[in-house]
Amino acid sequence: MKKFKVMTLGCKVNQYESDGLSQYLRKSGWHSNADETCTDLCIINTCTVTQKASMQSRQAIRKAVRKNPEACIIVTGCYAQTEPSELEKITGVDYVIGHSDKHKIPSMLSKIAEHKNSHPVTICHDIAGEKKFANFPCPGRGGRTRAFLKIQDGCNNFCTYCIVPYARGRSRSMPAGEVLHNINTLQTAGFKEVVLTGIHLGYYGLDFAPPSSLVEMLRQIHETRPMDRVRLSSIEPHEITEEMICLVASSGVFCHHFHIPLQSGDDSILQRMHRPYSGAFFKELVQKIHGLLPDAAIGADILVGFPGETDDAFENTYNLINEMPVTYLHVFPFSSRSGTPAAGFPDQVEHDVVKTRCRRMRELGIAKKKLFYKKNIGKISKVLIEGKRDRDTGHLKGTTHNYIPILLQGEDYLKESIVNVRIESVSEQGRVCGLLFKG
Repeated sequence: MKKFKVMTLGCKVNQYESDGLSQYLRKSGWHSNADETCTDLCIINTCTVTQKASMQSRQAIRKAVRKNPEACIIVTGCYAQTEPSELEKITGVDYVIGHSDKHKIPSMLSKIAEHKNSHPVTICHDIAGEKKFANFPCPGRGGRTRAFLKIQDGCNNFCTYCIVPYARGRSRSMPAGEVLHNINTLQTAGFKEVVLTGIHLGYYGLDFAPPSSLVEMLRQIHETRPMDRVRLSSIEPHEITEEMICLVASSGVFCHHFHIPLQSGDDSILQRMHRPYSGAFFKELVQKIHGLLPDAAIGADILVGFPGETDDAFENTYNLINEMPVTYLHVFPFSSRSGTPAAGFPDQVEHDVVKTRCRRMRELGIAKKKLFYKKNIGKISKVLIEGKRDRDTGHLKGTTHNYIPILLQGEDYLKESIVNVRIESVSEQGRVCGLLFKG
């Protein structure tokens, strides 16, 4: 039996696409190989969002070649789309396939996996003009609790620090009927929660004729209820409408959880980033979410050390987050990415300064998260129990609808089910413990 391995770097969308490729291979008679060696086919799904991500992608490719010298090596993903010539130089690579053709890999496999090439073959077309949403096999497998479903791809925003629009092309959306069908498929496969994801999720439906919207898609999910629990991934601040918040609040289907890529709370930095909102807009949005959904998790991405970020600009971001009922942070240091306008901006911030600011912002995020957890003590919440127990305690582990990880004692039959749990305590380390609630 032929063996394959898919290695994934980068975002949840990349992971979704890798899962789809893996499912196709299994259905075609290939055997998934957990080992690093003895593989006949190795697909490396790369990331290039930062220079570090590109370096890690190259390291993963070289490791795959070294461990599997006889395997057919296929390199795909964002790095393959933006800089295929760099990857062609890596000895042992057989195919470099860009995002423009990644979804075609399953149909190519019968030809390309038969033998190694003396020189890499590159299959990569201009993705800027791509208008059709590329479907991947819906990676629905039993024995899983949470599935990601990519319903949108591409981005039209062109933030000055970001290479993604060049790697993924313009915004394209999965037809609404296919979204509902895929959610049904995932529920049939045993999943209890689906996370709707995309590169720029808030653009969903705007490419349709006539144009639609993400909130219209959510309304269809609410009305048909193809799954009991649906979570939204990251949505831009200016694309979270009051209508969307009200629908999430009233539906009973959607998790009370918003993740917002704020990046900065300083207006001058936001303008340099080409972000179409202000710190005051974000403040008003968070207050609106908290007012309509007091129990909601509200997360934010923060990009620290963008060129021109002065001490005052950083403090504006820090103070904005500190004042708001934000419940957790994802903090990233700015990484200059060649091919983006920000790489050539003056006033690059010194590494030690960025490091110090990141530490402060992460400490704030930890404090905000712990405060949110403690505010939920005594509350009863629906918890999706994972399929595996916590390694340290042996307890069951799960996640509440408002994104609180929780530990509880219980029997194995509770695994992969949604149960009511009373939140009992939060440790100094931020561990949340609960009790099964049968009332």
